[in-house]
Order: sequence, then C-alpha cells, then structure tokens
Amino acid sequence: MTDAARITATISRLGHQGDGVADGPLFAPRTLPGEVVSGIAVGSRLTSIRIETPSEHRVQPPCRHYKSCGGCQLQHASDGFVAQWKTDVVRNALTAQGLETEFRPVHTSPSQSRRRATLAVRRTKKGAMAGFHGQASDVITEIPDCRLLDPALMAAIPVAESLALAGASRKTPLSVTVTASDAGLDMFVQNGKPLDGPLRIVLAQLAEKHRIARLTWDDELIAMEQPPVQPFGPALVCPPPGAFLQATKDGEAALLAAVLEITRGAKRIVDLFAGCGTFALPLAQAAEVHAVEGERDMVAALDAGWRKAKGLKKVTTEARDLFRNPLLPEDLNPFGAAFDAAVIDPPRAGAEAQVAQLAKARTPVIAYVSCNPVSFARDAKTLAAAGYDLGWVQVVDQFRWSAHIEAVARFTLKD
Repeated sequence: MTDAARITATISRLGHQGDGVADGPLFAPRTLPGEVVSGIAVGSRLTSIRIETPSEHRVQPPCRHYKSCGGCQLQHASDGFVAQWKTDVVRNALTAQGLETEFRPVHTSPSQSRRRATLAVRRTKKGAMAGFHGQASDVITEIPDCRLLDPALMAAIPVAESLALAGASRKTPLSVTVTASDAGLDMFVQNGKPLDGPLRIVLAQLAEKHRIARLTWDDELIAMEQPPVQPFGPALVCPPPGAFLQATKDGEAALLAAVLEITRGAKRIVDLFAGCGTFALPLAQAAEVHAVEGERDMVAALDAGWRKAKGLKKVTTEARDLFRNPLLPEDLNPFGAAFDAAVIDPPRAGAEAQVAQLAKARTPVIAYVSCNPVSFARDAKTLAAAGYDLGWVQVVDQFRWSAHIEAVARFTLKD
C-alpha cells in the first residue's frame, strides 16, 4: 500500500470504545479530538495511522507495550482529558434522557493496581507466552513491564506459562483468570486439555511448587493450599472460582464510600445484584441487609462470610434472577417493614425490570452503581419519572487507561 492510498481526516470526538471518530463515520484508534490524522481506510476503520497534528492532550504512553498490546486504550491521553471525557460520557447519556445533576470529581485508581485480570496463554515451539491480545487481534503481546497490573498479578505470568506447558493444546490458548488475594494467587483456567489422572497430578505439583492459593481447571478444583479470601468490611469471603470482583481495591473502596454515604442512617437495606457481598457485608456493620444475587454459589459465599464474621447485623440472602423475577413492591415492603434504602449494582444491561419495581415500591433512597452509562441513564429516567431526585453522580475510573466507565449515583424520593 502506498502513500497515494492514504487519506487525511480530522477527529471530532471519541466513541464509547475510546476510538477517535471522524466524518463518515471513520474510526481511528488511539487518536484524540481535534487531531488531524492520515491513514488507510479499511471499511469504517482507519489503519496505518499517522498523527499529522497532535492534540495538546496527547502524552507519551507510560507503558512500552502500549503500541502492540490491547489491554489499554487511552494511554496516549492525559489523565485530565480522560477524567473529563469519562465524566462527559455519563453526562451526555443523562442529557439524552433529559436529566441533569451535580458531578463530583472523578476518582481514578493508581497504576499497577489491577488485582484481577484474564491472561491469554499460548504454547509455542520454544515454550509458552502469556499476556494480552493485541487490539482487535488474536496475537498475544507479552507484558513483562505492564503498568496496569498489581505486582502480585505480574508474578502470575510465569506461573500461567507453566500451566500452559502442562495442559494447553498448540491450537487453543488458555484463558487464565488471575485474582490476587491475601492468601496468594487464585487461578481459574479455561480452554485447557481435558483432565485425566496424569494431568491432574502435574497440575497439583505446579500448584504446590508455585504456592498457588487455589487452582481451578475449568470447573474442577485441582488444589487449594488455603482459601483465597477477600475482605469485605470485617468479613472474609472466599469467592467462587472466576467470580466477579471489583478490579482494584482502590476502586472498590471509592464505590463503597459513596454507597455508605448514600445509605447512611438506613436501618434495613436491600442489596440487589449483591455478588459475593462487596457492599452487603460492610453495610451490615450499621444496618440489617437482605442480599439478592442470581448466582447461587456467590450467594453461598456471601452467607458463609457473614456467618464467620463478628460484629455484623443480620444479613439474609436470596438466590434470584432479578432480570426475569425482580423483587416486587410486596417483597420490598414485607409486612409493612419497608427497606429504608436499596443498593443496586447490575451488569452492563442495567436493571430495567428491577428499577421499575423499586420505583413502584417507593424505596426512599437508592444507591445505583453502574458500569454502563447508557443503561444507567435509561434507568435514571425511570426513577426520575417516578418522583426521584438524582442528587449527584461520582465517576470512578478503576479501569485506568481503558474506555470502561463506572459511576455511583444518589437517588432520593421527593416529598
């Protein structure tokens, strides 16, 4: 391809995936608004990009792997730009629904603080390699100097390579979800060879050699030196293998601080999409909590953590699919003893059905934790139409240098 095939474009904005967008639309990864760029158009994407006129917000990426690795999307942008962009994405989503509110300053997790990540690990002719896939690519980029992962997770890379040598096929890379815990590494491996006696023995030996806290191969527990517990308030919880966990301790603390502020003074709280107890167990230091989650093994982990903890108020649990079977007003106001507050932390789809029932039940205070500005704004409109005031929004950037956006919002029922 020659320079004659190149075109020039001006980036007008960033899309929700963090790519620059020019007229067309034409998507140009790792560009910034206002930049003049050139490249080769392949469908709706611009490739072989050169920055002709850089933005004042462009910075030198702090990680040497950034050019080839797909783990981050926004290292070329200043922290201030990223914080403002993430705030504006949430603000614009709300504006599209006719809503306005106060935005608190963005809370950004520090570098090298990710405590959970999924590595791609492949056997090679000379051994094995572990890292992240390149952007829109099946190629694995090794990440020995990653600026994203906690040092405890960096220590998992050679361990993951050993697991691939033992149990990966040459055709399919392993997917290794690694979580840092106080007890050590919690490793959940998928796409490996089927377990047989010899493989099970080798994997158990590797778990012992590398002092892996827990090793799970697909759905089978191989070894557990000690439970890889996570602290949620005063409780210690052992999440199921591969279970959801907030990406950084720092981000979790910021989300929890906001939730505690919103629900302060409540005596009875319902925690919806409760996971393993990220919010329910710390909240139980001051209030009775009913925790509802769709995954039964996560509910069991939450309950076990509560039963072993000291000094917590009553926590009841319920395994329930809140998409198909949301709590109804009669569930939220049992025998006239209504919940004082609700915490809701749904997945990316949001919680359309459950939010409608919260509105009907007129739960007085709602702390909404969101990982998708679009579904959050849709649900916020439902609450606003039912008489709720959207007091403020706190954007939490725990997925640093990515396009992922999380936020906490305070809703209170108007008199």
